[in-house]
Amino acid sequence: MLQQNLIDNSLSDVHETVDTTKPRKGIKRFLAYIGPAYLVSVGYMDPGNWATDLQGGAQFGYKLIWVLLMSNLMALLLQGLSARLGIVRRRDLAQANRETYPPLVNFCLYVMAEIAIAACDLAEVLGMALGIHLLTGLPLIWGVGITVLDTFLLLWLQRFGIRKLEAFIIALVLVIGVSFLIEIFLVKPVLADVMTGFIPTKLNKEALYIAVGIIGATVMPHNLYLHSALVQTRKIGNDKASIKKAIKYNLIDSTIALNAAFFVNAAILILAASAFFATGNTGVAKIEDAHKLLAPLLGSKMAPILFAVALIAAGQSSTVTGTLAGQIVMEGYLKIRINPLLRRLITRLIAIIPAVLVILIYGDSKVDALLVFSQVILSVQLGFAVIPLIHFVSDKKEMGEFAIKPLTKIAAWLVAGILIYLNVNNLVVQGIEIFKSPGMLGWKT
Repeated sequence: MLQQNLIDNSLSDVHETVDTTKPRKGIKRFLAYIGPAYLVSVGYMDPGNWATDLQGGAQFGYKLIWVLLMSNLMALLLQGLSARLGIVRRRDLAQANRETYPPLVNFCLYVMAEIAIAACDLAEVLGMALGIHLLTGLPLIWGVGITVLDTFLLLWLQRFGIRKLEAFIIALVLVIGVSFLIEIFLVKPVLADVMTGFIPTKLNKEALYIAVGIIGATVMPHNLYLHSALVQTRKIGNDKASIKKAIKYNLIDSTIALNAAFFVNAAILILAASAFFATGNTGVAKIEDAHKLLAPLLGSKMAPILFAVALIAAGQSSTVTGTLAGQIVMEGYLKIRINPLLRRLITRLIAIIPAVLVILIYGDSKVDALLVFSQVILSVQLGFAVIPLIHFVSDKKEMGEFAIKPLTKIAAWLVAGILIYLNVNNLVVQGIEIFKSPGMLGWKT
């Protein structure tokens, strides 16, 4: 089952399987690089982000769209650094950590990364289960059980190579995007009002709390591991010109993919603002509540169906990339390769057990609380991925002329500081709320 030996290539099964050195012209040259950022982008539209977008739109209308835009720019910067590390050093973040830091530090970083992946998978399980429940009426506990099946879907897709897997993820992203495009058409927001949301405004205490949640959930730790590995599925030349071209095309790939993620998050917020805030339903905070209100408010039976389909697609796409991240982390830190099916089942069981226990003990009403809790766990892990990443891409000895410039370095550390501060602050606030409330994690039976 276990193989501990020469695992030097990130995602060795698909390492350099897409040859970009073949002569190509025009759009075909660019398309050879397209894909990795789309697998990364699904982490920015996963079910864990939906709650903050819904709350922001329902409570404050369009006022927080500029916060979404700012968080998207932060994500683009950090994902660009992750891709740069993989292209220039031909190492993913886990491998770079292993080769740089002492064993004890690496063990701690590995444990943190695995916790982050498990927390992320918990959010995907809950999101998919909730989507299945909303679409079919099946009990949530059944939906959680059904999510085990996607384990086999991923393994089946991987047999066809990385390009087919990328195509599958891009198709799911399109499903999410088209679903919300139709939702926006149904809700008919006033364009002038939407545009005012792009203008930064002073936020009151309540709006600031939601804004912190939006920004704090922007960069998922596992995405930084993932991107640095996925860019290595492209075979590129060793000369400086080829490396520069790869960095340029991956930046374009990231810009397009993360803007697609921005559109989805903005669409959720705009939908909530137009459907709930504008009609006085400012108390909508749960995904299930939003689903129930869409049909009567928009006068369309299609609206809640599209909402549920998009939620399932978001959960499914994110869970596929979470599995890849788990493989990258284990191989990179431990130089251990485990059977993909076993790896997936272990990760999924770690996510399913708390989901099943909460549903059985506390009922369906606490699923949103567990979803929020998973995001709190994720927030703690961010610094353990961002700080080493900036350290590596700033190292002129290893990166040579491709080390980031002083201005980029300042911007990166500033973004890292903001994200870490907001996430720690959010953790403290959530912790205070938990201890203030009676019962386990503030949940009453």
